Amino acid sequence: MPPPRQSCSPPPSVSAIGMASLQSSCRVKILALLLRFSPCSSSCPSAVPRPEGETEGLGDTLCEDRGMVPPPPINKPHICLSTVLIMSSLVLMDAYLVEQNQGSRKLGVCIMVSVGDVCFLVVLRYMAVWVGAEVRTAKRGYAMILWFLYVFVLEIKVYFIYQNYKADRKSLDLLARKALTLLLSICIPALYVLLVATEHMDYVRTFKKKEDLRNRLFWVIVDMLDVLDIQANLWEPQKKGLPFWAEGLMFFYCYILLLTLPCVSLCEISMQGVSIMPHRMMLYPMLSLLTINIATIFIRGSNMIFFRDARVSGIFMGKNVLAIALKLCMFVQYRKQLHHVPSLKSQNQRPGPVGLAPENT
Repeated sequence: MPPPRQSCSPPPSVSAIGMASLQSSCRVKILALLLRFSPCSSSCPSAVPRPEGETEGLGDTLCEDRGMVPPPPINKPHICLSTVLIMSSLVLMDAYLVEQNQGSRKLGVCIMVSVGDVCFLVVLRYMAVWVGAEVRTAKRGYAMILWFLYVFVLEIKVYFIYQNYKADRKSLDLLARKALTLLLSICIPALYVLLVATEHMDYVRTFKKKEDLRNRLFWVIVDMLDVLDIQANLWEPQKKGLPFWAEGLMFFYCYILLLTLPCVSLCEISMQGVSIMPHRMMLYPMLSLLTINIATIFIRGSNMIFFRDARVSGIFMGKNVLAIALKLCMFVQYRKQLHHVPSLKSQNQRPGPVGLAPENT
């Protein structure tokens, strides 16, 4: 009697095994590329809650290999406050522009500034979220971009308001002009304080270091007010205006200072990182010494001597003289400290007596 035939499948061929392994490796590579170039590649997939019973997947392994960390939490109060401050100041500038026009032109200006505000709000929707995400970190990159965009748009509107006031010098609406100066003096420094956000710098542990940082930021705010005071001389009523070329040069010089110098301060904070040392932040003091403290003394002095401008602020001229003296003393002390630190390091690195333990040297 013949033995029963055993039903067995034929062994897989070598080519089938190779194709299966090739397909598996291709899937892994495609998934790795998708994880790498996805918009959320900076965040770790392991931070996403996983259903019960699901094991660690490829995304977690890739995240561990690349050393990723979960993204910082978004500060929603900071986002809301900065958005309200920015949009309210821009809307008030729009109100000035609309009120300065009459008739059918008023409707056209209203439509134009409304469309511009909607476009800016769309951009601000993303920028404010990115700024709120980095507010607890040592980086201020998105804060610099937001500052640049805000001042760029705001100063364009201020320029048209100033031109409208210049074309109608006979209307002495002093209260509205002073209110414009007050509005700029509050909104611009307030946004800078929000973007720096020293109260959210949890990595700055010591109270002394945080207060030193606040003191340096206070000088930035005072410099902004100094620049805004020069700019306000252009639209506040005067008996005799400056020449056209002098007014244009003065406005755009102040425009460039407001656009760049606060960005330099934010860049210094970002470059210092977690181990921030306020006494080593020397780039902004040097630039402000040349472009604000010294330059504005010459600007105000020229307006007072050559153009007989009686509205020159003697208070800010005195402030700049004191700032020049204080910053020169600060630079001298910093230079002495740089020469003193290497000598201390060389003394600490001298070998101790033979026979003593390392902790006794």
